[in-house]
Amino acid sequence: MVPLTSLWLPILLSAVFVFVLSSIVHMVLGYHAADFKRLPVANEDELMATMRRLNVAPGDYLVPCPASPRDMKNPAYLERRMKGPAVTMTVTAGGPIKMGKPLGQWFLFTVLISIFAAYVAGRALPAGTPYLQVFRFAGTAAFLSYAMGDWPHSIWYRRSWATTLRNTFDALLYAGVTAGTLGWLWPR
Repeated sequence: MVPLTSLWLPILLSAVFVFVLSSIVHMVLGYHAADFKRLPVANEDELMATMRRLNVAPGDYLVPCPASPRDMKNPAYLERRMKGPAVTMTVTAGGPIKMGKPLGQWFLFTVLISIFAAYVAGRALPAGTPYLQVFRFAGTAAFLSYAMGDWPHSIWYRRSWATTLRNTFDALLYAGVTAGTLGWLWPR
């Protein structure tokens, strides 16, 4: 068993490495450009003006949205649902795109995942464990952490499976970097 305090360096380094890799994935490789599509309306500005006029506040929305599970059997709700379109959307505030806070949150998330991966490996393996065994334990924990939380969005909210699979591929890369760093710096 290896205490987390002995793993602070690989935890922080793996988070930094994943942060850098994720920047390359999103800014250089470009395969996430297909994650979102332009809304197929003649006038996107008109749609945005309508949403402003309706004063749609930032938040997560379902349209039509039943008032309760019981309301899902209401003929008026069912009629609206059948007419469509059905919408699941997240609305954010307008203004300039500010990346500082999301990037900070992303980095903290990578640290958290590295902590959990180190914890799992540290509880299962002693100091001196060979690289590949550390890689296996830490990589599994990191992959599960990075990947599996995305799948319910495709299952329940109809998010594109292609987007979820691209994110799962990213998770495999991030898990490999996390596991590799922990295996490389595992206490001897």
